[in-house]
Amino acid sequence: MTSPVPLSTTAGSGYRHELYPYSGKGEFVEGTVRFIRDALDAGETVLVAVPRDRASLLRAEIPEDHAVRYVDTSRVAHHPGRLIAAWQEWLQEYGPEERSVRGIGESPWDTVRSQAEAYELRYHEWLLNKAFAQGPAWWLLCPYDTSGDGAAPAEMARWHPEVRENGRTVRCEAYDPQAPYAFPPLTDPCDPDDELAYGKGDLSAVREKIAACAGRHGLTGRRLHELHLAATEIATNSIRHGGGRGVLRTWREDHGLVCEFRDAGHIEDPLAGRRRPDPGQAGGRGLWLVQQLCDLVEIRSAPHEGTTVRLHIALPG
Repeated sequence: MTSPVPLSTTAGSGYRHELYPYSGKGEFVEGTVRFIRDALDAGETVLVAVPRDRASLLRAEIPEDHAVRYVDTSRVAHHPGRLIAAWQEWLQEYGPEERSVRGIGESPWDTVRSQAEAYELRYHEWLLNKAFAQGPAWWLLCPYDTSGDGAAPAEMARWHPEVRENGRTVRCEAYDPQAPYAFPPLTDPCDPDDELAYGKGDLSAVREKIAACAGRHGLTGRRLHELHLAATEIATNSIRHGGGRGVLRTWREDHGLVCEFRDAGHIEDPLAGRRRPDPGQAGGRGLWLVQQLCDLVEIRSAPHEGTTVRLHIALPG
């Protein structure tokens, strides 16, 4: 059972996170255009962050102007760990203080490159509620194409307090603000190299092991250097905060290289590394840097189980 939420309730009443399940391009345009026009009628600014083909459909109906901004998502669309910071930047840049703001954000679900990326994108939807709970008021609509997809829409509903049905916003009864995100088990490694146990003084050995695996699969130059930087940050965290030691494994998976770090530490903040650090902030920049350097970052952490971090880097070609 769902209960209606009056459309006159605007983003100014608090952060709102709404799912819009649709089927096909026609329904996408119909629902999002109505959302934009409702916002314009209310004197609000709209930020549109959707895949390029969807943006083209909307631009044909509602061109960009001072009140409707289409943002470039190419650098973050397939990088779930960068999306929250991107929304913070877009809101700061395009959201005038004197106007309420609505956003339309759709991930490129039809071009997701791996199951791990799909899980991280869904986790991002859950994290949005935490990231903006105490921030400026705004309203985010998340279109989701249900064509040919059976189970995922029900899962997506769990992370959205509201859902759009028949042109109306209703409360989503499947949403539970206290429910923890249930991560699926990590996939099994694909023929991993031998494990390397590392501790203080072993960072060079960590980099050498990664370079050897990367070299066998053609990863060199700038991307290898960036992977080394990210790996050094994670290994250093293990030594400083994970019991003084950790274990590294590396392997090739599909079209990428995976570096897995395991230690006895616990990362308490699920948003660690996903928000841009404040200029005067002391520490807390390591995971942020790792998210910027890698193509995908998976983190699993529990108090009595320790932490596993997987860094994914696409291989050439």
